[in-house]
Amino acid sequence: MTPVHRSSFGTSLDRRSFLRYSALAGAALGGSGLLAACGGDDKSSSSGSSPDGSKFGTVAIQLSWLKNIEFAGEYFADSKGYFKDAGFGSVNLIAGGAASTSVEAGLDTGKVWLGLSAPQTTAPAVLEGLPAKIIGTTYQKNPFCIVSSAAKPIKNPQDMKGRKIGVQDTNQLIFNALLTANGMKPSDVTVVPAQFDPTPLANGEVDGWVSYVTNEPITLAAKGFANTNFLFADYNLPLVAETLTVKQSTIDKERDKLKAFLIAEIKGWKDAVASPAESARLAVEVYGKDQKLDLAEQTKEAMAQNDLVVSADSKANGLLTMTDQLIEQNIAALRSAKIDIKAEQLFDLSVLREVFAENPGLK
Repeated sequence: MTPVHRSSFGTSLDRRSFLRYSALAGAALGGSGLLAACGGDDKSSSSGSSPDGSKFGTVAIQLSWLKNIEFAGEYFADSKGYFKDAGFGSVNLIAGGAASTSVEAGLDTGKVWLGLSAPQTTAPAVLEGLPAKIIGTTYQKNPFCIVSSAAKPIKNPQDMKGRKIGVQDTNQLIFNALLTANGMKPSDVTVVPAQFDPTPLANGEVDGWVSYVTNEPITLAAKGFANTNFLFADYNLPLVAETLTVKQSTIDKERDKLKAFLIAEIKGWKDAVASPAESARLAVEVYGKDQKLDLAEQTKEAMAQNDLVVSADSKANGLLTMTDQLIEQNIAALRSAKIDIKAEQLFDLSVLREVFAENPGLK
């Protein structure tokens, strides 16, 4: 695995490449398109008999990024045997990252059975012809935020007017979508081209910085820079993240298998939410051992992550769920990013809703 370059504040330089979390994925799918590039093999690597004697055999799950705290629920589901209890011989957690094949390409070629992605990435692939659906979401809110100095706070989009905002090239599109969603124009702010190291913010060269709420605010504070932030999701751009995405054929032909997986996944995320410290340990010492992660930082990120995973709606309806209202809000947010897609083209929460209806104790 290619090592991740890190800034002086510990931030992955290519951490927010928009092939993960933005509509720029649409541009990446242009020209000959995803399907032409990857071939349309519909054979799943998990299909066929189960030589290990398990009910569902082995499946490949592609993560959206390198093995860090973001996938604590999957780590628990694997390490505590929830996947095996659900009938799987094994579940292979495949690391994502800048150099890896996208979840959507993996689904298209049949190399992965399920992947963790984002609406901004999956929607363009679906519009290109990939028969896939989002069946649930780990993060109820996208982690994108604007971080600023506590001494000169930027508390909302309107506070950005007339201020200098550091925006990475790959994040220009979602930043512009934030402006559009809040009735603002690019000329209302001074955009300063930036990389991913937030040192210019700490040095006072800019007033705000496009960040992940689970990353830069924590690493900046650890360096002694008091800061504050606001989430894009709280200001008219309520995109979810770490979405569970499968082929339509999986929903149609492997519904029981998908339900079994979701039960294990929910159990894993319940444990992860309940124990940030153990989540961090699993990330640092076991699953992401080769990443040389910092335990204290991963613990803080696990705690911050819980605020994205748990919401009033997920408390009422269960982890990984999305309300119809949240789905419609995501469709509207995608429209702000110039991606026009219908809810029924992108989302199918019916399997997850059946899981909770049949297993009310999972809530």
